[in-house]
Amino acid sequence: ETEDLELLQYVVARPLYSEDSFNEEHKKVYRHHKTALDHVKQYFRCDAKRAKNAALSLLPIIGWMKIYRIKEWLLSDIVSGVSTGLVAVLQGLAYCLLASLPPWYGLFAAFFPIIPYFFLGTSRHISVGPFPVLCLMIGSVVTRLIPDEGPAANITGFSGLTVDEQRVLVASSLTFLVGIMQLAMGILQVGFVVMYLSDTLVSGFTTAAAIHILVSQLKFVLGLQVPGISGPLSIIYTLEIIFKKITSSNVCDIVISLVIMVTVFLVKELNDRYKSKLPVPIPIEVIMTVITCGVSYAFDFRTRYGIDVVGKIPLGYEPPVAPNLQVFQHTAMEAFPMAIVGFAVAFSVAKVYSIKHDYTIDGNQELIAFGVSNIFGASFKAFAASTTPSRSAVQESTGGKTQIAGLLSAVIVMIVTLAIGYLLEPLPKSVLGAVVIINLKGMLMQFNEIPYLWRRDRPDCVVWMVTCGAAILLGLDLGLAVGLGVELICVVLRVQFPRCSVLANIEGTEIYKDRKDYISINEPEGVKIFRIPSPIFFANMDFFRNKLVEALGFNPLRVLKKRNKALRFLNTTNGSLVDPLEDSDNEELDKPIDFKDLPIRIDWNAELPANMVVPRVDIHSLVLDFAAVSFLDISGLKGLKTLLKELVRVEVEVYIVACDPYILEKLHKCCFFDEEVQPSMFFLTLHDAMLHILEKHPETTERKADRDKVKNLLIRSHHEWQPFSSCLTLN
Repeated sequence: ETEDLELLQYVVARPLYSEDSFNEEHKKVYRHHKTALDHVKQYFRCDAKRAKNAALSLLPIIGWMKIYRIKEWLLSDIVSGVSTGLVAVLQGLAYCLLASLPPWYGLFAAFFPIIPYFFLGTSRHISVGPFPVLCLMIGSVVTRLIPDEGPAANITGFSGLTVDEQRVLVASSLTFLVGIMQLAMGILQVGFVVMYLSDTLVSGFTTAAAIHILVSQLKFVLGLQVPGISGPLSIIYTLEIIFKKITSSNVCDIVISLVIMVTVFLVKELNDRYKSKLPVPIPIEVIMTVITCGVSYAFDFRTRYGIDVVGKIPLGYEPPVAPNLQVFQHTAMEAFPMAIVGFAVAFSVAKVYSIKHDYTIDGNQELIAFGVSNIFGASFKAFAASTTPSRSAVQESTGGKTQIAGLLSAVIVMIVTLAIGYLLEPLPKSVLGAVVIINLKGMLMQFNEIPYLWRRDRPDCVVWMVTCGAAILLGLDLGLAVGLGVELICVVLRVQFPRCSVLANIEGTEIYKDRKDYISINEPEGVKIFRIPSPIFFANMDFFRNKLVEALGFNPLRVLKKRNKALRFLNTTNGSLVDPLEDSDNEELDKPIDFKDLPIRIDWNAELPANMVVPRVDIHSLVLDFAAVSFLDISGLKGLKTLLKELVRVEVEVYIVACDPYILEKLHKCCFFDEEVQPSMFFLTLHDAMLHILEKHPETTERKADRDKVKNLLIRSHHEWQPFSSCLTLN
C-alpha cells in the first residue's frame, strides 16, 4: 500500500487566495445563530415527538424491551443472572466489611439498587451493587463518626441506637446524599464532569484504593482486632498496629486465607486461559465459600479455634428509614467525591461493553439511574452502589444480554436474604477477607503502567504517581482532589507552554514542517514561518511573544524604541553624531511608547554612522501559522494586536494563515483591524502566503530558477485565475 501511494501524485491548479479574496469568490451560507433565549424556548418546548423521546430517554427499558428476543436471549440471561447472583452474594458480604458494617447489610446493597437501575439504566451488561473503593470510602466516614474506640459524633439521631445501628444510619444517610448529588448532576446534564477524570488518574486512584483495601483486610486474614482509623496517614497507623499485634495472629485464620487465595488464584488463571472452551467461568469463590462454610460448621471453628465468623444473619428485610440531616452536614465533603468516583467507574465499565456490543449509553441518564438507585437503596439501609469490573465480567461472559440478568441476580440475593441466609452464619470472616484480597489482582497489576507511562508520556506518569501516592497517604477523598489538581495543572502547563516551532518548506512539495526535523528543506531568505500549536490566551500570551522574539532574533519593541531615539537625537543635535543611547536608561527601552507620531522611514539595514547602534532586522516577512489556534481571548487579542503593530512599524510584513473562521469573526467583532493591522494579512493556507511573499519580494531567492522552483510546487499560482481542477495520475 505504501508503494502504491508513492506512485500517486496530484496536481491542483487554482488561484492564490487570501481570506478576503476567497470570501469574495466563494460566498458563505448564512446561518442563523441561536440566542440564549432561543435555547431556553427550545428546551421547554413540548410536543408529541419530544414527549416520546423524553420517555424513552428516562426509561431506557422501553427501548431494549421492544427488541428483546425471548427465544435467543432469555436462557442466556437466566444462566447469567444465577451466576452473577451467586457472586453478588459473596461480594456483598465481603465488601460490607470494608464499610465497617455488619456483613448482612451487603446483601441489601446487592439487591435494592438493581431494581431502579433495571428501569432507568442505559447499560445492558454492568452488574450494579457494592464496589470495594466506595465501600472503603464509606468505611472511613463511618469510623470517623463512630470510631471503634472513643465516643461517637454528637448527632441527635444516635440516641438509643447500638453502635451497629449508628453505623448503618451513617452509611445509609451518606448513600442517600450521594444519590441526591448524582441525581442532581444528571438532571442538570453535567455528566461530562467524568471526562475530567482521565484514565491515568483513575488508574492511580484505584491502585491506591487497592492498597487501602489490602491493608484493611489484613486484620481478618490474620485474625487480629484492629480498630478502624480514618484520615491522613491512617494506612500508616493501621500498619503500625498490625505489626505490633502480629504475634497474636490466629494461625487457623492464616491457613484458611492462604488456602482460599491460592486456590482461587489458580482457578481464575485457568478460567482466563481456557475461557474460550468453558461454557461459563468456574465460580470458584462460591465453591470455596460453600466448602469452607460447611467445614467451619462441622468442626466448630468459632469455638475450637477462636475464629471470627459472620454470625447471626437476620432473615428478611428491615423497614425503610429516613436519612439523618445532621449526618448530611458531617459528610457532605466526602459525599461528592464518592458520587463522582462511583459514577466514573460504572460509566467506564459500561462504555467498554457498549462498544463491544454496539449500543449507546447516555452519561446523564446513567447519573440519574445511579442517583435514584442509591436513594432507593439508602431508604432500605443499603450503602452506595456502583459496579465492579469482575462482577460485570461474570454477567457479560456468562451470556448476559440485558438487565434481565441483573434482575435475576437480585432475585438470587433475595432468596439468600429471605430463606437461606442462616447457612452462611458459620462462614469465617477470613474467607471474605481472602476473597476481597484475591480480587484486587487487577487493580494491583496497574503498577505495571508506570514504566510504560514514563517512556511514553512523563506528565501522565507524574499524574499517576502523585494521585496514587496522595490517595495512599492522605486518604482517598483528599488523594482524588490532589490528583485532579495535578492533572489540571499538567493540562494548563501544556497549553501555557506549548512547543512552538519555526517551519520550513520541504523541497519539491507545498508541505511545511519543523526545520529541525528534516534535511531537504528550503528557507527563502528574509522570511520566517512561526507555528503556534495552542490557543492564545491570557496565560500564554507572554510565552508566545517571548518564543516569537527568540525565533526572530530581535525584539520589535526594542528595535522601534532605538530607532525612534536615534531619530529624535538627530533632530535635536542638528546632525552631530554621538551615541544616542549612551546615557539612557536601559529599562526604558522595554516600555511601550506613544505610537501616534510615526518616525520618518529610512533604510535601517544600510550602513549607519559609526556612533549610531540600531539592531538590524534581517527579515522582511513573518508568517504565523494559526492552524492549531482554537481560540483567542481578549487578553490574547490585545497582546497579538500590540505585537503585530510593533512588527509592522519595524517594516516587517506579517501574514496569518489557516486561521479558524470563528476567530476571524471574533477579530472583526472586537474591532481588531485598523490602518496598520488589516484583514489583507490573513491568507487561506501557508503556501498561499508564501507564494504571495515570493511574488512581492522576488529578491527573496537568489536566482530566478530557484524562485520558479519554489513557486511551481504542485500548486501553481501565477495569477492564473483558472477554474479549480484536480487529477490523480499513476506514473
